[in-house]
Order: sequence, then C-alpha cells, then structure tokens
Amino acid sequence: MFGIQDAIRAITEKFPTSLYVSTCGFITRDLYNTADRPENFYLVGSMGMAAPVGLGVALARPGRQVVVLDGDGSFAMNPGALPMIAEHGPDLVHVVLDNGVHESTGGQRPVRVADPVGLALAAGYSAAYTVASAQELAAVRPEPGVPSLLHIRCAPRGAHAGKRVEWTPQQLVERFRAAAAA
Repeated sequence: MFGIQDAIRAITEKFPTSLYVSTCGFITRDLYNTADRPENFYLVGSMGMAAPVGLGVALARPGRQVVVLDGDGSFAMNPGALPMIAEHGPDLVHVVLDNGVHESTGGQRPVRVADPVGLALAAGYSAAYTVASAQELAAVRPEPGVPSLLHIRCAPRGAHAGKRVEWTPQQLVERFRAAAAA
C-alpha cells in the first residue's frame, strides 16, 4: 500500500505540468516538502475547500489542467463540491488520499465516505478510479479535459510530516498567480 508521500510524489510525476491545489494540514506539508513549485497553491487552512478552490482555478485558467489533493477527511467535509465540479466539466483531476485517519489533528477517525468512486460518478464526474499501488496508478490514464477522481488507498503515515510551508499567504498568491498565468 502507498505511503502518502510516495503517492504525492507519483502524482506530481504523472501530472508534471498541472496546477496543484492541496488541502490544509499534512497533505499540504507533504506536497511542499516533496515538490514545492510556483504552480502549487497550498491551503494552510480551510479544510474541505481544496476542491472548490481547484474548480475556481480551473475555470479561471481553462487551458491548464488542475490537480486537487484532498484527504479522505477533507473530501468527506464537502461532497457538495462534486456536482458543482461535474456541472462545469473542467480539466481537473481530484485526488483523494485515503489513509483512514485525520493525521494532521492527531489521528482521529474521519467520517467515512463508503464509495468515493461511486459518489464521484453519481455526481457526474467523467471517470473515477481506486488504486492502492504505484503500478495501479501508472495504469490509470484519466481523460484530459474532463473531471476525474483518483481515490488512492494509503497507509497511515506513522511519522511526523515535514516542515511547514514557509511562504506567507501573500507570497503564495503572488507566485501562484504568476505561474498560472504563464
């Protein structure tokens, strides 16, 4: 089974030119420590809002693919975003990193979405997949230009996340805005 940091590394290698929006907490810290770049927009608060922010970015930059990195807990906090994303049909890959715990806040059990793939398809996503290994992820080829969901089963971390994002919110916005416009 994937470790979350390995899954994030594999996703950034699979979609190297995409714009990224990451949910708050350890997932943002993992993306920052694994593959910091101006094309990453880190949410340092606002749990459950990565998908709506990703939709906004995709609508503002229709020529760019957007990858949203969500956790299973943050995904469960805002399922209403799925039909909104499907309705607009952006080029967006919605990744749900599912380790079965809220690691950022101490390891509590999150409210579970029993079938994230079924939920995404029912909301109108064009495709949805569940994977649990690098080999399975490599075999997935989301169709460009439409919303899709990648549900990645991950092992709990069992260790601390890396350092916190050192960019100020103003610096994050400035560098992301410039990178998204390029």
